Amino acid sequence: PAVLEPRWKRVLGSTGPVPRPRHGHRAVAIKELMVVFGGGNEGIVDELHVYNTATNQWFIPAVRGDIPPGCAAYGFVCDGTRLLVFGGMVEYGKYSNDLYELQASRWEWKRLKAKPPKNGPPPCPRLGHSFSLIGSSCYLFGGLANDSEDPKNNIPRYLNDLYCLELRPGSSVVGWEIPPTSGQPPPPRESHTAVVTSTRGARLIIYGGMSGCRLGDLWVLDIDSLIWSKPALSGTAPLPRSLHSATTIKNK
Repeated sequence: PAVLEPRWKRVLGSTGPVPRPRHGHRAVAIKELMVVFGGGNEGIVDELHVYNTATNQWFIPAVRGDIPPGCAAYGFVCDGTRLLVFGGMVEYGKYSNDLYELQASRWEWKRLKAKPPKNGPPPCPRLGHSFSLIGSSCYLFGGLANDSEDPKNNIPRYLNDLYCLELRPGSSVVGWEIPPTSGQPPPPRESHTAVVTSTRGARLIIYGGMSGCRLGDLWVLDIDSLIWSKPALSGTAPLPRSLHSATTIKNK
């Protein structure tokens, strides 16, 4: 097999309205476009920026519909030309459990109402969760809730709950489910990463995050059997971390 030899290259000379510096945003790729939404910089921004990798140009699409408030540390998935946004921080200490869909083919937002699970409550408001597309479902794991009624008095509660959101083809959603998992689940955390690998069946791999201290553990959920496991790893592990990024390329 070919050995990956990744090389960094700084992209210079881009044109158009460049987004201002930010953190807590998310970005996804649709064909040659990178779509960037939200994040924080002296307040939470609600702009949608799009970067065209083919032309090295930024642009701000004219969006319409149920435009969501700005949010940071939310869940963001791409299914074809539609994007789904779940939860996140909408203002300091105030977290959301709203679900929005953006149809990128016409830059139209729509707020979605998902049916609650039959076997429990819907997901509580949260930030720093993971939201991963597997087939026609999105898997929501963990995050951080605020158990205080007063946003200025934050009572953090780390989460390790798992929800599955079934999507309808093209647009809209069916509803939430709480998958009946077995095995020991990962301890509660936020600002972790969750990547999907399809070698030997679909698996969701949770790594790192924050739970009062930074974490460096790795957990696997087998999607077919819904069994959690903590594999024995070899090699030099990365230092514990949160707010990192992770992606899959082939089997890595």
